Amino acid sequence: MGPAEQTPVKVTVKTAIYSGSEKDTFELTTFGRYYKKANSSYLQYDEVMEEGDVHTTVKMSGNEVLILRSGAIKMRLHFLLNKKTPGNYKTPYGLLETSALTKRLDLDFNEEKQEGHVDLLYEMAIQGANAGTYHMTINYKEEGK
Repeated sequence: MGPAEQTPVKVTVKTAIYSGSEKDTFELTTFGRYYKKANSSYLQYDEVMEEGDVHTTVKMSGNEVLILRSGAIKMRLHFLLNKKTPGNYKTPYGLLETSALTKRLDLDFNEEKQEGHVDLLYEMAIQGANAGTYHMTINYKEEGK
């Protein structure tokens, strides 16, 4: 069997972080690839940051999402609906343990339009300390459509 067929996609990632009465929002638009392998779907994209390039892989299957980041930032985030799951974040100063309690996990992909989204709402903790509530949406759409 050959390599999975990859679809070039335009990716928009929006993140809102709520902490107390504060709200921070970040938005990224980039290009990447979408493909299916076994029972999972994968979205891969790159981000250019001051610290260097970051390569992100989002693995989606059923009620589970795994986000792996490598390069200038190394991070592993695992989301399971209504569960608290461990992850980690590697910094120049060492490895930080994280955990995510997922409140909402919505995955959708439209074959016909070749577009999809990931909607995640989770409470984040770093080294056991509350780091706020995160709302992350990832929209991806076949390039040129």
